[in-house]
Amino acid sequence: MPYLTLSDTTTRIFYKDWGLPSGPVVTFSHGWPLSSDNFDAQLHFLASAGYRVIAHDRRGHGRSDQPWTGNDMDTYADDLHELFVALDLRDAVMVGHSTGGGEVARFVGRHGTARVRGAVLISAVTPLMVRTEANPEGTEMAVFDGFRAAMKKDRAQFFLDVPSGPFFGFNRPGAVTSRGMVESWFAQGMQASFVGAYECIKQFSETDFSEDLKKMEFPVLLLHGDDDQVVPIEAAAKKAVKLLPRGLLRVYPGAPHALPNVFADEVNRDLLGFIGSLKTA
Repeated sequence: MPYLTLSDTTTRIFYKDWGLPSGPVVTFSHGWPLSSDNFDAQLHFLASAGYRVIAHDRRGHGRSDQPWTGNDMDTYADDLHELFVALDLRDAVMVGHSTGGGEVARFVGRHGTARVRGAVLISAVTPLMVRTEANPEGTEMAVFDGFRAAMKKDRAQFFLDVPSGPFFGFNRPGAVTSRGMVESWFAQGMQASFVGAYECIKQFSETDFSEDLKKMEFPVLLLHGDDDQVVPIEAAAKKAVKLLPRGLLRVYPGAPHALPNVFADEVNRDLLGFIGSLKTA
């Protein structure tokens, strides 16, 4: 399995590099507390269509190392930039889901647009999740404090409750549930380090990505469900699209947070169409 040893020389991150080596590059940044495995439907689809797809496990998550330090958004973005440099990735389209959408935005905010030609933010935490005076549509801090308390009390049970309920929308009346999706989420979450997953809660909830979004001067597609119980659309995509110089929002009616899973075919179609449009733009 491929790993990159980061410049601190003590941390390695795992990554997948699938598809045609000479094909157009698409990178994937996963959500909390998951791993690159959560994008396998998209990775296989695009790799089969002639693209080179690259997805890493964020530090503290998946198969990557579990350092005690560096579990913050700036370092996540810097780690990803190191992977871009090590693999000499250029003209890439960056895809980020949930926390991964914030990672993509912070990557551009810290490292610019030279290696990127477009991005797709799926159910992303941008621009800011937590409620503040300036962000009254946000989620109360008590919710994220509850996440931390639940992790300390019984992480395993918490990591069953989230996918069994709001993440996939399985708590909605008439929802068709998937035990497989729940168990996959649980397995990925439990693979993460405790400190990595715990500290990431602060990063995805309290990081303000507003200035990062303003620097994303290339085309950006936002995909968001209007029944997202984890990252409500009113405080996220509908605000983010106004900050993006070239943003386009596609709303999935009635859809939950887990678009790459529950709406995999639709997401794949939208990714392929958007990436294809960049070739002729």
